[in-house]
This record gives sequence, structure tokens and C-alpha cells, in this order.
Amino acid sequence: MSKLRALSLGLSLTMLLSAGCAVGPNYKRPSADVPGTYRGAMPQESAQPAASQSFGDQKWWEVFQDKQLQDLIHTALQQNYDVGIAATRILEARAQLGITRADQLPTINGDVLAVNERNPQTKLFRQYATSANQLDLSLAWDLDFWGKYRRATEAARANLLATEWAHEAVVSTLVSDVATAYFQLRSLDLQLEISRRTLASRQDSLRLTQTLANGGATSMLDVRQAEQLVDTAAETIPDLERRIEQQENFLSTLLGNNPGPIARGTKLTEQPHMPEIPAGLPSSLIERRPDIREAEAQLIAANAQIGVAKSAYFPQISLTATGGYQSSALTSLFTGPAGLWSFGGSLVQPIFAGGRIRSGVKVSEARQQEALLTYRQTIQQAFRGVSDGLVEYHKDREFREYQQQLALSAQDAAQLSEKRYRGGAASYLEVLTNETNDFAAELGLAQAQLNELVGLVLIYRNLGGGWQQ
Repeated sequence: MSKLRALSLGLSLTMLLSAGCAVGPNYKRPSADVPGTYRGAMPQESAQPAASQSFGDQKWWEVFQDKQLQDLIHTALQQNYDVGIAATRILEARAQLGITRADQLPTINGDVLAVNERNPQTKLFRQYATSANQLDLSLAWDLDFWGKYRRATEAARANLLATEWAHEAVVSTLVSDVATAYFQLRSLDLQLEISRRTLASRQDSLRLTQTLANGGATSMLDVRQAEQLVDTAAETIPDLERRIEQQENFLSTLLGNNPGPIARGTKLTEQPHMPEIPAGLPSSLIERRPDIREAEAQLIAANAQIGVAKSAYFPQISLTATGGYQSSALTSLFTGPAGLWSFGGSLVQPIFAGGRIRSGVKVSEARQQEALLTYRQTIQQAFRGVSDGLVEYHKDREFREYQQQLALSAQDAAQLSEKRYRGGAASYLEVLTNETNDFAAELGLAQAQLNELVGLVLIYRNLGGGWQQ
């Protein structure tokens, strides 16, 4: 008969819990103002945005094909401290979810008691000895009839999801940072190569000018002007060497290493990159960008916390039960009339809390509105980032093409002026001017080539690429 009562009690509790409701609003993804096309996209990209896959869908090793750069990114993903910290936060959020979810379940404790006591004989009392032994299990359960703990678990699960997306955002940022730093290092290498080559050429020109001056074919003014060209090229070399070493130190830090040298791969001018960027559908950016997904997870958590706050308006239902055995002798603990049990329940209804509950609900609603605005702001900033990246990449490429033409013209002018000077048809001032322009144009072309590659990295990151493994 006792088993039947226990079964009936269990069924009643199950039905009671099943009938319970979760107060507070259920989450529904809010609408977002999504543009039809990205501003800054090329005309053919804007005309058929759905016909091309987004550049952000590609894996980072498909975008960055320099083998040495791929090795650097692999090392950074394994050793970078920011990635490690973000991964640890995931473990923390997962453990917090386990703690919060445990509130939905009953708490069961076991209790074992054994007391033996002997009192001596006195004038008032005779000597006596007592023994008490007890073994029992106790259960305490706060019924989640109004969904307080389910909403809290929903919020904790959303917070876990937010930390996971935050980790992906850190990965995406790290991939782009390593690629950008590597391209900057290769640009400095190219500028150093240009400076050394120019210095060697100008030193040869200086020796020739000195020979001509010693023979009376030219003046010392030409020698001094030739020396200026040598010094101009020479002074850039130590500064570039300093910047290269500091850039290597920065890259080493991104890799999670102490400062040290960085291995090189493909030259800056030989880095493969596509001329046109397929941006894809703007609506897909919401699903791809990890920072948007993180903001939405935080919105889900804030929305669930409203239900937690509202549940304080309703009564709290608690169940307690104890069952076990008690006897004065261990040998008879499980025999005879040694069994004990108790069962009870309580209901606590808030009556007056001085406005605390109402204020708690308003706080949670305000935080939900803040998370909603943050979510929409993140989406808007993402669209701006893509548009800025697209126009920057296209204009950087256009600028590089003009700079390339300028460098060729400046180089040709410098060679012609050198020939004219040696033939006696021009002064060394003409050589000085054209050599200076040629050197500046070569350095400018190296910077333009760097800007184009950095623009590629920027648009890839803004399109939500880099975190896919």
C-alpha cells in the first residue's frame, strides 16, 4: 500500500510540474533594417548579389595562400593568450550553466548518526548509558511551477552561447591581425630592399661623379649633390631595420612567443589576391558575423531574465521529505519498528516587499532593451564595416595601379636624366630631382601594395570570415 501511495505521489508531482508555466516573454528574433546591397560593391556585384558566394564564407587558408603565413596563423591559434582566455571563459560559462540548471532538480542528502553516551553516578542520578543510531535520506525541492529556474537556465545557456561566439570573434580578429602584421612586415622588407638597391646605385653614381670632378669635367657642386642622394638613401636603412625588428616582436607576441625573428614566405608583390570581392547577400551577414551572434545571445539571456524577475510575484512552492531508520542498537537498525519518515510542503506568497519586485522587473526589462539596442547597433556597424571595406579595397587597388604607372615613369625619367648628364646635356640638379622622385615613387608603390592587401584582410574580417575551422 505504501508503494502505491508513493507512486501516486510521484505521478501527482509530475502532473503538477507539467502544468506549470514559464512567466516572462518568449524570445523572438527582432527585425533588422537590412539593405538590399552593400554600398561600395562593384556594379556587377550589386546587380546580382545572390549569384556569388560571399568572400567571408571562405576558410582563412583559402584566402591567405602564403604557406609561411598559414603556419604563423596556425601557431597563433594554438598559442595566443587572447584565444586561450576566451576558451577558458567558455569553460566557466559551461560550469555556470550546470550550476544554474541544478536548481531545477531536487536536493537529496544522506545522514548517518551514531551517538553513544555514558554519564557517571551522582548523588541525584544513577549511572546510565544511552545509544542512538540513525540512517536517513532527506529531500528538498523548490518546484519550478512558474518557470523561474527554467528561465534562469535559458539565460545561462544563452550566456554560454555568447561566450562561444565571443571566442569565434577573437579567432577572427586574431587571423586578420596576424595577416595584417605579416603583410606589413613584408612591406618593410620590400622598402628595405629598395633602399639598399638605391643606395648601391647612388654610390656608384657618386664614384663616377668624383672621378669626373677630379678630371675637371664637372664641379664639386655635382659631387655634393651626388652625396645628398647617397645620404638620403642611406638614412632610411637603419630606420627600416628598426621597424622590421619591432614588427617581428609584435608578430611574435601575437603568436604567443617571446620577441624573436619571423620566417618569411612569398614576397609582398607576389601575394595572390582576387581583383573583385564577392560580398554575397547582406542578410547572410547576420548569421555569419560572430559579434552579431554574440550580441543576439546576450539579448536572449536578458530576455529570459525578465521571466526570472517576474516569477518573484508568485508563490514559491517547496517540498521536503525524510525517510530512514533509527534505533538504539546497530543490530536492530533495519529490523523491527525502526523506520521513520516525514513529508511536507510549504507555499510562500510575497505580500509586501516595498516595491523591490516591481523594481527588479523594471531593471530586467531595461537591460533587455539595452541588449536589443546593442544588437541592432552591432548589425548596423557590421554593414558599415563591410561597405567601408569594399570601397577601401577597390580604391586602394585603383590607387596602386596609378602608383605603379607613376613608379615606371619616375624610373624612366631617372634613367634618362642619368644618360643626359653623362652625355653633358643636363646638369646634376636634373639627376638629383629625378632620382629623388624615383626613390619616393618606389617606396610609395610598396605602401600602395601593402594598403591593397590590408584592405583585402579588412573586408574579409568585416564579412565575417576567419573563424571557420
